[in-house]
Amino acid sequence: MIYREAGQFKTSYEKDAAIFPIRQDRIGIAIILAFAFLVVPLVATPYIFTAILTPFLILALAAIGLNILTGYCGQLSLGTAAFMAIGAFASYNFMLRVPGMPILVAFVLSGLIAALVGMVFGLPSLRIRGFYLAVTTLAAQFFIVWCLAKVGWFSNYSASGVITAQEVEILGYAFTTAESRYMLVLVIVSLMALAAKNIVRSNTGRSWMAVRDMDVAAEVIGIRLMPAKLTAFAISSFYCGVAGALYAYLYLGTVEPEAYNLDLSFRILFMIIIGGVGSILGSFLGSAFITLLPVFLSLVVGFLETTVHLPLSKAITSNLELMTFGALIIFFLIVEPHGLARLWQIAKEKLRLWPFPY
Repeated sequence: MIYREAGQFKTSYEKDAAIFPIRQDRIGIAIILAFAFLVVPLVATPYIFTAILTPFLILALAAIGLNILTGYCGQLSLGTAAFMAIGAFASYNFMLRVPGMPILVAFVLSGLIAALVGMVFGLPSLRIRGFYLAVTTLAAQFFIVWCLAKVGWFSNYSASGVITAQEVEILGYAFTTAESRYMLVLVIVSLMALAAKNIVRSNTGRSWMAVRDMDVAAEVIGIRLMPAKLTAFAISSFYCGVAGALYAYLYLGTVEPEAYNLDLSFRILFMIIIGGVGSILGSFLGSAFITLLPVFLSLVVGFLETTVHLPLSKAITSNLELMTFGALIIFFLIVEPHGLARLWQIAKEKLRLWPFPY
């Protein structure tokens, strides 16, 4: 009853194709955006902006990119961090070598460069799938990071390989504070998330889902596998490239290959598994879960050591996060393979029938 769409009539094709056709969804999204844009800047501290909110949004954008490829098109990838690294180094070189390059244009161009490289490494998907495709993208992860570290031109021949990112300035305003960087990331991620929501609802998105469910049947009904798969790789890599540029410029402040290692690729993969494969909302839920989990574990360890007086060895505390990640992955794969997004769908179904029994 609370979430029932009875009485909400669609009187035009535009209303029927709306991204949020139910009034409750539109109100909920408006409340979330109003809270993120208006309330959070007033109550959050610089530490929360820098350590929690900004990485949460950037990693959610990267998770959306991986979800487009894996969740909607069914192409498993373990090279997400490598495409983020391409976006970071491409934006750095655009800003360095093109005088007067606007930073937003550099972000877009870096995403396009990542999309081109993603299409190249997506070519094997036309012949192989599943585990073998994952190994191919894993090879891309190692090769791209190695290339960025060993070829001096990409880092402007820096001796250490770690270079400071240029100042982020738009229309004369420098984004130097933690709050301003958060607001810029929030605007970019919100727009790109809405664009991704529209893409997966289009003919292209339906083609991806048909290929994911059964590529042979999709080809029989007229879907061309090569454009569908390569488009998924291109758009996914574009999102990851832009996320990598934001990660370098608005979170780390440096451009370095080691920041985009295999561990980051696995973290983003864990995000879509826990949040929900094939769900834009699941990308945000998984990113929030993975970002907040280390903070929660540190509070638990501090409580056990100070209040409960339970001594924990350094070996346990240093590996507690990895053990928890592994246990959660096993738990979600067994109990709820569709992640937190599926739990939200179940809650909405219950709200439709409330207060009657389900």
